[in-house]
Amino acid sequence: MKALDTEAVQAFVLVADLKSFTRAAEALESTQSAVSLKIKRLEDGLGRRLLERTPRLVRLSADGSAFLEAARALVAANHTAIGAFDYAPQRRLRVGISHHAVGAELPFLLKRLAAADPGLVLEMHVAMSRDLLDAFDRGEIGAAIVLRHDNRRRDGDVIAEEAFGWMAAPDFQHRPGTPLRLATQAEPCSVRNMALAALDEAALPWTEVFVGGGIPTLGAAVSAGLAIAALGRRVAPPGTVDMGPKLGLPPLPARDLMLYANVSEPWAKTAVRALTAAIKSTASP
Repeated sequence: MKALDTEAVQAFVLVADLKSFTRAAEALESTQSAVSLKIKRLEDGLGRRLLERTPRLVRLSADGSAFLEAARALVAANHTAIGAFDYAPQRRLRVGISHHAVGAELPFLLKRLAAADPGLVLEMHVAMSRDLLDAFDRGEIGAAIVLRHDNRRRDGDVIAEEAFGWMAAPDFQHRPGTPLRLATQAEPCSVRNMALAALDEAALPWTEVFVGGGIPTLGAAVSAGLAIAALGRRVAPPGTVDMGPKLGLPPLPARDLMLYANVSEPWAKTAVRALTAAIKSTASP
């Protein structure tokens, strides 16, 4: 029986999870063409087509779906075998993510990190962007993923552009002539300020009916139909819709999602690459 190339199998699992050759290449610190070649050789060796490719979409074939769990098990076993004699101290990565940059896709992000490094201890801090940047500058966290609201800080790398909308449950009701019922983060949230400024400039009355402490709490209020919230479409709760056009609300500006990282260990760089590639995959249309 012909042995499988574990690097090719790992590339296949990444493409299947991230739905993108580009994102998989970034996670592997490789090139799109190299990843494509690995998977082509894997398919040739198996005599099966594992992925269906179109200019805008990558998806599993029927054979790819049947192979995926076995491929995951092989990659996990390979990690275990490689780490059998690893007696190094426990690896801990401290990462900060903005409240408005992480939502319903968090389990997927954590799954990708665990797959990239099963022995990694992840210490995740979810807070306001300005607080995370301060913690990063003090060296308290090794990486920060935050929203950029102004041009005062020019360093960092752009991960994606976050598109914001007036997200609400499909059955959310607003009576014309009454203040718009809002769910917001507590002050001094920059997204809250952005949303209120847009409403004030459009001379639209509003009232806060729910103040939360993160996307999960805001999402719960929105999903329950209590209020409408300015949320990134990428992290908004499943099933919610952008009510802005229907209610005639002012459009909200997009914001760059930024990565600030100061890690030197190869394992830490690998973990940060895996995290950013996963985030980029959730931002893809």
